[in-house]
Amino acid sequence: MKLYNSLSKQKEDFTPIHPGQVEMYHCGPTVYDYVHIGNLRSFLLADFLRRSFEYLGYEVNQVMNITDVGHLVSDGDEGDDKMTKALKREGKEISVENMLAVGTKYAEAFRADINALNMLVPQHIPRASEYIKQNIELIHTLEEKGYTYTISDGVYFDTSKMPEYGKLGGLVLENETESRIGTNNEKQHQADFALWKFDNNLGWDSPWGHGFPGWHIECSTMSRAFLGDHFDIHTGGIDNAPIHHNNEIAQSTCATGGQFVNYWLHGAMLNFGGAKLSKSTGGNITLRSLEEKGIVPLAYRYMTLQTHYRSPMNFSFEGLEAAQRGLEKIYRDIIKLRNDADAIHGTVSGNFRTQFTAKIEDDLNLPQALAVFHDMLKSDISSADKLVTAYDFDQVLGLRLETYQETEVQISNELQELLDQRKRARENKDFALSDDLRARIADMGYIVSDNNDEQRVDKK
Repeated sequence: MKLYNSLSKQKEDFTPIHPGQVEMYHCGPTVYDYVHIGNLRSFLLADFLRRSFEYLGYEVNQVMNITDVGHLVSDGDEGDDKMTKALKREGKEISVENMLAVGTKYAEAFRADINALNMLVPQHIPRASEYIKQNIELIHTLEEKGYTYTISDGVYFDTSKMPEYGKLGGLVLENETESRIGTNNEKQHQADFALWKFDNNLGWDSPWGHGFPGWHIECSTMSRAFLGDHFDIHTGGIDNAPIHHNNEIAQSTCATGGQFVNYWLHGAMLNFGGAKLSKSTGGNITLRSLEEKGIVPLAYRYMTLQTHYRSPMNFSFEGLEAAQRGLEKIYRDIIKLRNDADAIHGTVSGNFRTQFTAKIEDDLNLPQALAVFHDMLKSDISSADKLVTAYDFDQVLGLRLETYQETEVQISNELQELLDQRKRARENKDFALSDDLRARIADMGYIVSDNNDEQRVDKK
């Protein structure tokens, strides 16, 4: 397996610390709201990577954290904690108990997203609020080694004490803008970051004062708890590389005195309307909002397979609808193959498996692996061999090919009337009415999708 390592900025042969085993960590969601599809693309990267390693015969230990405290709205350690922001939005009193309750609500919603996208559940999903003691211990270690200082709003890491700070992703400190790092006149250097933030109303007691840990120290603490001081792979979105991941490297290597992570993999952004998709830019598109538009979650998974993880992915609803039609065609092909032959009589095609494996071993080149999958379906090998080979490849693709079942929807008179109204609305190009009728159909428990002039109805 060759992987592009953001540390070396080149493809490298993957060599695990422990032969036959892979230990990997991924920065998970901050559970102050439903996760948008831009973040879900980053989480899918971790899933595709794990599936690929397991397909190649490795044993994988995967950790993905849940941030339920300590993630400020600014990289400059300024503004509200995102969980505090959620409490204000939902009209709840600011308290640790309410913060944890809101975090649980959205953590459960994220687990539903994991299931809907057919992501393998990580072996460990720690929550930041459960590791306060360990955070304090790690900060104390950094303090004893002389890497910290205290100002009026918290305890900070002194980046000048680490000559190699900022190397990940080619960060050049003097070029960093105040919009990312922010300005705090008390900090000794503007790149310095909070290890512990003081807060009289929210948080926990510590040797330095009441408050909560910084976002960066939380990830170092949780990865250390499950993977130790040194592990194989850390993945995440490219937007986390310049600040968050550089800070993780700094505090972890300074605390332990050794190497932190061997390989850093970063997924590119999901763009919508020419800009990065994020809540702050109004791109709060979730799986739930997609389902309301008649899109099944696995169509989004299939869409992400078509762009290499290091390439920006341009999102559009037209593109997603095309992906859904493509996925539906795959399902029809699978149903036809099942009708033609029994997988028990088939054999995985050695030729196509070799091609498929070569693509995933080349820095997880899933678009080309997907092309091999389609070539296999169009080939002249037997139906039984096609079926079992498709199931084999799906260990990586994760499209639920083996368990897919075509269901016949019983259409009531009320549902048929709404479908007829929607068809007329589309013919009249009244797309606002069409979307309203789609939402009403969704409220009845159905998903309607379009294929040219035809409407397809499925149970949710």
